[in-house]
Amino acid sequence: MLEKETTTEPARLETPVPAKKYTVVPLRYPWRWITAALVLGGLGLVGRAFLAADINYDVVIKYLTNAGILTGVRNTLVLLLAAMAVGLVLGVLTAVMRQSPNPVLRWVGGAYVWLFRGTPLLVQLLIWFNLSIIFETFTIPGLFSIPMNTLMTPFVAALLGLGINEGAYISEIVRGGILAVDHGQREAASAIGMSRAKTMRRIVLPQAMRVIVPPLGNEFISCLKFTSLAYTISYSELLHSANKIYTANFKVIELLFTAAIWYIALTTVFSLFQQLLEDRLSRGVPGAQVGFIERLRRNLSLRRAS
Repeated sequence: MLEKETTTEPARLETPVPAKKYTVVPLRYPWRWITAALVLGGLGLVGRAFLAADINYDVVIKYLTNAGILTGVRNTLVLLLAAMAVGLVLGVLTAVMRQSPNPVLRWVGGAYVWLFRGTPLLVQLLIWFNLSIIFETFTIPGLFSIPMNTLMTPFVAALLGLGINEGAYISEIVRGGILAVDHGQREAASAIGMSRAKTMRRIVLPQAMRVIVPPLGNEFISCLKFTSLAYTISYSELLHSANKIYTANFKVIELLFTAAIWYIALTTVFSLFQQLLEDRLSRGVPGAQVGFIERLRRNLSLRRAS
């Protein structure tokens, strides 16, 4: 059998080619430039239409700090915070009920979510506001009785409508966060003698918060915009306040722009708070992306240190 001869010649080193022999050609993205030109052209046409329209932008700026508009902003914030508090309590309770081994609690929780997610919010607000057609009085036997018309003010109707509707959506967000926590941790907590409620409070919910916060922030901002629906039941929130002013001075589009600027400003502030909370809850989590607020805080700290 013939064995193949192996050469033991040393590998020849190739002579390095001078870099100047290569021409570096940057990649070209013609469609990127064409798309950008189309977008800029479209924005230019829209901006021109707004500038050519019969809109007095000085009125928009003037009414940003009008007393009526500021009252509307305050009422919007009060309604938003109260409704979200009601929604959070109902949402957490319903999510826990739907995880319960008790079939009655699971059924009640599921029926609540099904009913309030299945009907438009505007319809719910109108039903709450007209509840006196069904119940003439609100009575607690042996304690007190009050006519429903007196009890169900526009604020109470808007609070119940928004809060209960939000509770149905928040319960699904919380349930998703609870399911994201490894089941083995509940078994470990049960093995060391923790009760179900204590396990949920001390083990599951703190870990679920990191999953819950981003969609909950979206729900918070959605609720801010849904407060404008309270206008239909005469609650004096931001849009209703703008409506009262433009009904008197006929500056319709100017006052609507004023209301829109306030909504955008509030949404921006709440989005920054959401990012801050997400950054805090994500500390120490491998692979978590650092948000804008956290990067800004770190850069400022480094600048102070230098």
